[in-house]
Amino acid sequence: MALLLKNAHVVDPQVGLNETLDILVRDGRVVEVGHDLDMPKGVERDLAGKILVPGLVDMHVHLREPGFEQKEDIASGTRAAAKGGFTAVCCMPNTSPVIDNALGVEYVHARATAVGKCRVHVAGACTQGLKGETLSEMGDMVAHGAVAFTDDGRGVQGAGMMRRVMDYASQFGRPVMSHCQDEDLVGEGQVNEGVASTRLGMLGWPAEGEELQIMRDIALCRLTGCPLHIQHISTARGLEAVRAAKAEGLPVTCEVTPHHLFLTEDDIRDDYNTSLKVNPPLRTSADAAALVQGVVDGTIDAVVTDHAPHTAWEKDREFELSPFGMVGLETSLGLMVTNLVKTGKITWERLVELMAVSPRAILRLERVAVEAGSVADFTVIDPDAAWTVDPAQFASKGKNSGFAGAQLVGRATDVYVGGYATMEEGRICE
Repeated sequence: MALLLKNAHVVDPQVGLNETLDILVRDGRVVEVGHDLDMPKGVERDLAGKILVPGLVDMHVHLREPGFEQKEDIASGTRAAAKGGFTAVCCMPNTSPVIDNALGVEYVHARATAVGKCRVHVAGACTQGLKGETLSEMGDMVAHGAVAFTDDGRGVQGAGMMRRVMDYASQFGRPVMSHCQDEDLVGEGQVNEGVASTRLGMLGWPAEGEELQIMRDIALCRLTGCPLHIQHISTARGLEAVRAAKAEGLPVTCEVTPHHLFLTEDDIRDDYNTSLKVNPPLRTSADAAALVQGVVDGTIDAVVTDHAPHTAWEKDREFELSPFGMVGLETSLGLMVTNLVKTGKITWERLVELMAVSPRAILRLERVAVEAGSVADFTVIDPDAAWTVDPAQFASKGKNSGFAGAQLVGRATDVYVGGYATMEEGRICE
């Protein structure tokens, strides 16, 4: 199929573009980028007033399938991704059964091919059943398309086991993504330890429970040479450890979520809003400010959502009984544009690096750029669209957003995957 996208303001720092251009696509790839292009036959769209960027990637989501389809499934999760402007996601393996073998990887790929509205990449578990006792079938999963390894949800507790995981992953050229949570120290913690835990009368989750494993895994990265990616970093000291590792030249990267950038422990008030119960917990305002600075100065490589949908009845319980996590696929782009781009803290180019370029580089995915020969995965954004976050309007089954009611500016209007629209003018294509 031929596709001509006219008058789009193209932003792609990979090829130095920040101007209004036309893009001609044929058979899923870019044929030409330039001015005043035309084609004899095909689909033509006028994107005047819109910003077009390489397709956004969320490298940390929970699609819940198999096993927890009441929370989310691949169909609903990828619809939410497309609605949020994403052309690809990387799903976590803490499903039921755990994705710790090739069959699990193949199942997700098959379902995504059948019902998905974006590309779905799979992260395999580091250990069988996420138990931290026996290595997963890492080589077999790589052979079937696994792009990374993680025991997300609890993390690998033993240093010796984590060393073996990293030794094996390095043989396959795959990064290990680390959920940093020292369970002995964190225990039954519910909220950030300190003022918040005291004020709310909740068990505290100390920042050190995250930072100790960040430092441990950086040391293991130095020992093994395996690429290490720190997931959902939430503390200033943890970020400083990553900054030092980068300065040392170690292959260490990290990600941050919008909720750790733009929400803090102070937002959990005496109504005990369980949508604000996340793992790791919301930290202090000083931590959030440090994370924003990390986004600005380049220490933080990627913005992810850690999209974690739950049923309404699970979240509508006492705070300590409610599961951790909030949804984020449909709000991430708007939050970043509103809080960082529109305020002048980062440029559109930096946003593209955080949400499109770096995630692909970390996961060793094919480069996507607005240039001839590239796969035609694009996200089109209306930079001035004003909207209010209303979970009732989400495509996701999960409505547990900590940003309900937020007034945002900037929203994806169109998404193209391999040259085909999965969303046009804000509506999912069926």
